[in-house]
Amino acid sequence: MHAVWTEEAAAASPKIEREAHKLEKRLCREVGRAIGEYNMIEAGDKVMVCLSGGKDSYGMLDILLKLKARAPVHFDLIAVNLDQKQPGFPEDVLPAYLRQVGVPFHIEEQDTYSIVKRVVPEGKTTCGLCSRLRRGILYRVADELGATKIALGHHRDDILATFFLNMFFAAKLKAMPPKLVSDDGRHVVIRPLAYVPEKDLVRWAQHRAFPIIPCNLCGSQENLQRQVVADMLREWERKHPGRIENMFRALQNVTPSHLLDGTLHDFKALTPTGVADENGDRAFDPPELPDAAPGTLPGLQVVRL
Repeated sequence: MHAVWTEEAAAASPKIEREAHKLEKRLCREVGRAIGEYNMIEAGDKVMVCLSGGKDSYGMLDILLKLKARAPVHFDLIAVNLDQKQPGFPEDVLPAYLRQVGVPFHIEEQDTYSIVKRVVPEGKTTCGLCSRLRRGILYRVADELGATKIALGHHRDDILATFFLNMFFAAKLKAMPPKLVSDDGRHVVIRPLAYVPEKDLVRWAQHRAFPIIPCNLCGSQENLQRQVVADMLREWERKHPGRIENMFRALQNVTPSHLLDGTLHDFKALTPTGVADENGDRAFDPPELPDAAPGTLPGLQVVRL
């Protein structure tokens, strides 16, 4: 029995390595594509990589280190962790990991945990206040370290979940941009994982065996709306593969004239021009759907009348 198991494991090992290599190439390609398309990192930048101890920020740092080694321009990375003094937080895990990979780092100790627990009533969501406190501290640290960019580990699925949260609960068509100027107007915030699906980060974290640190403040809260929306997206993708990718691409393909925001499109001043517009209104045309083989659009049935 042991001999059979060993032979099976030996046969599987090359396949596992090939799959891991393909995953690494895909992650590097997608992160590099996002950096290039949004000009996230430039020559001479000092990028502050915000490291929480979760799979996403570990993955971001890991891929950025790989890209730094082969990038055509020079930039520096410094990992920053905010120790929020949560009870039981393993203070030695991140410093040990960062020393092992050889990246400069800074641990900022601020007891935001006590503030959040004191201010937020029991049973209420702590994410909003915790996020605001964390953001202000990280902006200050970026100034002190001379960082020119602040990198956050939000991935493609986070961006889509934020879009739906804003639509459902704030009545806004708004997501997380891959690059923005911070609230104080002094920093550039980037999201290098903007094109990366969460499932790839899960697999990469398992392959790399990152020492994951759970968040006992917000990660343990049940029935968070963000978690509900994330579950909804995963269920859609399970039932209709490709839907997540199409929704994400839609965020990059916006037609303001076919929405209802008068600040983006001057509906009041519209008059006939007498000139045909190939991208104009096709109110009487059927919706445009891509040509596809039967079965590639699950749940869709085309009926011709």
